[in-house]
Amino acid sequence: MQDRLKILFVGGSDGSLGWMARELLNQKQPAMVECHCAGLTSATLAPEAVKVLREVGLAVSSEGCLSPEAAADPDCDLIVTLDRAGREFYLNNGGPHAGKSTQPHLRVGLPIHVHWAIDDDLPRPGSAMTLAEYRVAHERLQQRVASFINDGYLGAISAQRDKTRQLIDSLRDGIVIHDNARRISVFNRAAEQITGYRREDVLGRDCHAVFGGEGICGGQCAFNGDTPQLRSDREYQMPFPARDGEDKLLRMSVTPLEGQDNNSAGVIVALRDITEVSELRHQLKEKYSFHGMVGVSSAMREIFKTIRQVVASDYPVLITGESGTGKELVARAVHHESRRHGGPFVPVNCGALPENILESELFGHVRGAFTGAIRDKKGRFELADGGTLFLDEVAELTPAFQVKLLRVLQEQQFERVGGEQQITVNVRVISATNRDLRELVKRGGFREDLFYRLAVVPISLPPLRGRRDDILPLIEQILVDIRRETGNNNLQISDEAVDQLLRHNWPGNVRELINALRFSSVRCGGARIQVRHLPPEVRQASDAEFPAPVSQGVSLDVISPTQQHRNKLEPETVGIALARAGGNKVRAAKMLGVGRATLYRFLHRFPEIR
Repeated sequence: MQDRLKILFVGGSDGSLGWMARELLNQKQPAMVECHCAGLTSATLAPEAVKVLREVGLAVSSEGCLSPEAAADPDCDLIVTLDRAGREFYLNNGGPHAGKSTQPHLRVGLPIHVHWAIDDDLPRPGSAMTLAEYRVAHERLQQRVASFINDGYLGAISAQRDKTRQLIDSLRDGIVIHDNARRISVFNRAAEQITGYRREDVLGRDCHAVFGGEGICGGQCAFNGDTPQLRSDREYQMPFPARDGEDKLLRMSVTPLEGQDNNSAGVIVALRDITEVSELRHQLKEKYSFHGMVGVSSAMREIFKTIRQVVASDYPVLITGESGTGKELVARAVHHESRRHGGPFVPVNCGALPENILESELFGHVRGAFTGAIRDKKGRFELADGGTLFLDEVAELTPAFQVKLLRVLQEQQFERVGGEQQITVNVRVISATNRDLRELVKRGGFREDLFYRLAVVPISLPPLRGRRDDILPLIEQILVDIRRETGNNNLQISDEAVDQLLRHNWPGNVRELINALRFSSVRCGGARIQVRHLPPEVRQASDAEFPAPVSQGVSLDVISPTQQHRNKLEPETVGIALARAGGNKVRAAKMLGVGRATLYRFLHRFPEIR
């Protein structure tokens, strides 16, 4: 059995015409329709209308009709306006949400709007109708209702609604349609499965009220203000916390819908769950590259996984690691993977500025606040509104400034320097430091309450010497960048040079590796980087900087000379050597009789052997 067709009749300032139409149709087709009625006010029915209703045996209520605002809650399939006042209200004044938008309030797709000119030759809106005029209006309504049923309009609308619903429900993509007031009118079965929300829980409701925050589109929502900002089709990926608690990655396709006079009438949003596809892509990549970060080691894969997990929330992130490990790259990756990626990413170095200048940089200032303040200036917090603020070297903040920052993080409000107006912002804070903040807290150098505000999601970056599996792919990626920067596509590096780079301890981490390869590319004249072209401190590296672990009773001659000197390494042989060397690649390379660069390249091609 199909759902009954839901119809809203709007007519007369007190709803008298709507009441008549509702009772007439209910009397004829009670099993097929569910009717509601509304007037432009919630006044009681006119006495003349009550008399006519009783004359023809229709139901009468002392409570009268609902206002359009109250009657708009039902998920209507059809809106029928009965007089000029009702029609103008719905088409010209934005319907029940006139205060939010100047555009017509016609929910996209449904409800359908039709107009029955019942008030032709009757008094203008605002004029009282006589008993005779109500009798004429009743006769016209009776004719309209009869025609509506007998000529097949009612059945056609019902059938078309059911076909449309079946078509939309058959789509594999989730479909969400809402109007300019963000009221959802279409939510198909796939959308239910993807989001975990039931259709009956969302239809007719504000998208932001259902999904929280900035709605299903997050920071990309074009309907945050009074006027929609969407002008063309858009497609992007968005992390989404489903109702069952599972974090998903959705691909959003947003298409604007045109209303009258080429004005916006809302949007169609197509959702596709690409969580599994995204994970498979990450797993299938032999060489991991994630927002400019390269890594095949288990430590870096765990970092990438953590970044993908934290993007669905707006919790503060604290990134720790030695200088040169790529803390800002991680911060940018968190921002670009999150639903805030459409907003700004604003970095500020807390250790590079004196406290008085830092306060102006973060919070802004008003004209005349200090010497040289010749105009109002927005601070970094304001510039990052709707996006992410990255506080680098946060451990360098003075105790006094830590108090000010804590207050802003707690209240999301602040005043510009020299100003009195409270400014409210919506900012996600990511901070970074190369110092041990916990130790600083113990010594009283950093506020404990601020630490816990910043370190809701901690990410610790390992030093390059702690993830030597990443050195070779990093070398390859850096050389690609150098070739692009210099235009020298012939630049190569010898195995001996790679072997020497693998020996170095890299106190400056990735930044030092980049500088070393840039230096070497200049020294070699753009041809092939040899050991002699490397920086002096790298050329002097020895096995002492890359020591093997304490002997585990494994002899270096456990692999036969024949196996050691094969021109081509075999996965099985390499696996045996790694197992017998306790996982130490330097020792395994010696056992196999090859250079460590050769072994690293082989393992790069066969990551499953590690």
